[in-house]
Amino acid sequence: MRRERLSVPPEAAGERLDRYLAARSGGEPSRSRFARLIEGGHVRVNGRAVKPAHAVRAGDVVDVEFPPPEPSDLVPEAIPLSIVFEDDDLLVVDKPAGLVVHPGSGVRTGTLVHALLHHTRSLSRLGDPERPGILHRLDKETSGLLLVAKNETAHLRLARDLAARRIARGYDAVVWGRPPRDGRIEAPIGRHARDRKRMAVREDGRAASTTYRVVEDLGFASLLEVTLGTGRTHQIRVHLAHAGHPVFGDPQYGGRGGAIPRFLPAARAAEARALLALIPRQALHARRLAFVHPATHQELSFTSPWPPDLEALVSALRALL
Repeated sequence: MRRERLSVPPEAAGERLDRYLAARSGGEPSRSRFARLIEGGHVRVNGRAVKPAHAVRAGDVVDVEFPPPEPSDLVPEAIPLSIVFEDDDLLVVDKPAGLVVHPGSGVRTGTLVHALLHHTRSLSRLGDPERPGILHRLDKETSGLLLVAKNETAHLRLARDLAARRIARGYDAVVWGRPPRDGRIEAPIGRHARDRKRMAVREDGRAASTTYRVVEDLGFASLLEVTLGTGRTHQIRVHLAHAGHPVFGDPQYGGRGGAIPRFLPAARAAEARALLALIPRQALHARRLAFVHPATHQELSFTSPWPPDLEALVSALRALL
């Protein structure tokens, strides 16, 4: 049985115990998991049993025991994986566009999780049983680097670093138009009022922060480096569309054919359609990942080369300059 000891920092004072633990283990999907652990007597605060709603105080010592994982009905699948780094505690995977990260509504097979289960028996079961090892996600059509935990201790420590913004995640994006050279977008994000598969900027949403820098002017498009301050669903795509510069090729947030008349005269529409044909998805790639190893405390940094479709798009845009 694995054990973990946490010391509650001042900024977490007053939080419910189950919410405090969930925020340090991958977020809201695992809150119910921690509630069950607390009710089952596997969590103690300052040596005593408490309820999930117990309000933690700064300096509280929280001890968590992780019982053996619950059985899962997920079936491993021999799906190829591009593994950038692996040891006993974690994996860094370079996810291709088109691969869903974990099972969900309408998707029960063929995900990254199924591939990971085929690759290794060691995956953290700390969070949702259908998301073993998953610390953060990438959209299906976003390519690039993803961090996976192989045991509960690594999961908890890495999730804590994610919550504290100590894990650096950098993206490259091609967007329509010419945004200001540097920018920060602060706008709350929530579920779209009419289309539940989309997100939107809305006043009652969760706080979200995105920072970008223009790396290259590509004529009627721009290449950006983007950094996440928070990790909301579809955050980069929603924020950039909200700022008037949708990600090139994005079918959900105004980045395909509908953007052409906004950014180009009719005489150049054929050029834009030819460019869109080069990339059937949003031009967004998780290129950089940097963090401190949860066990060795070594600083690790990884980069992922652009996939062929993004390389072809940028090359074609440069050729038109």
